[in-house]
Amino acid sequence: MQLIKTKSNLRNIILIISVTIYTVSCSDKIIFDEYRNMEDSKWHKDSIMNFSFNSIDTINKNNIYINLRNNKDYEFSNLFLIVGIQFPNNYQIVDTLEYEMTSPNGNFLGTGITDIKENKLEYKTNVSFPYKGDYSIHVQHAMRKTRKVDGLIFLDGITDVGVQIEKTN
Repeated sequence: MQLIKTKSNLRNIILIISVTIYTVSCSDKIIFDEYRNMEDSKWHKDSIMNFSFNSIDTINKNNIYINLRNNKDYEFSNLFLIVGIQFPNNYQIVDTLEYEMTSPNGNFLGTGITDIKENKLEYKTNVSFPYKGDYSIHVQHAMRKTRKVDGLIFLDGITDVGVQIEKTN
């Protein structure tokens, strides 16, 4: 019995050290990371998540990710988003994006050992922010049921929406 406890404790210690090293090494690259919580895990169609940040590095390249947390109430295999970037000079880029949320057999993609899964969805890679100043990224869902014209008023099962910006290597 003591041997089993020792192996389990050693495994837990190694896991904690690995997670700590990974977190510290990744955090050097992260220049922005922010989430918005969805009240009652329902995302209203008119609720636009805005994320503002100030860029002072106009040269280096970055990757932008949309981070989503969903629970078992999310009923779709995919997700449509409208994502835009507003530049300090009022120039704006808007994209309509589709992401897979489940594997072909219906299991949720993402990480997490509980009912909540976290998805790091690639939005843009090797992006520079050419102007110093305030930028904003807005995210809105664009989901609708099959053969329905009107979008969903509430998208159930999304618990948090976030944006993360990382420096490229």
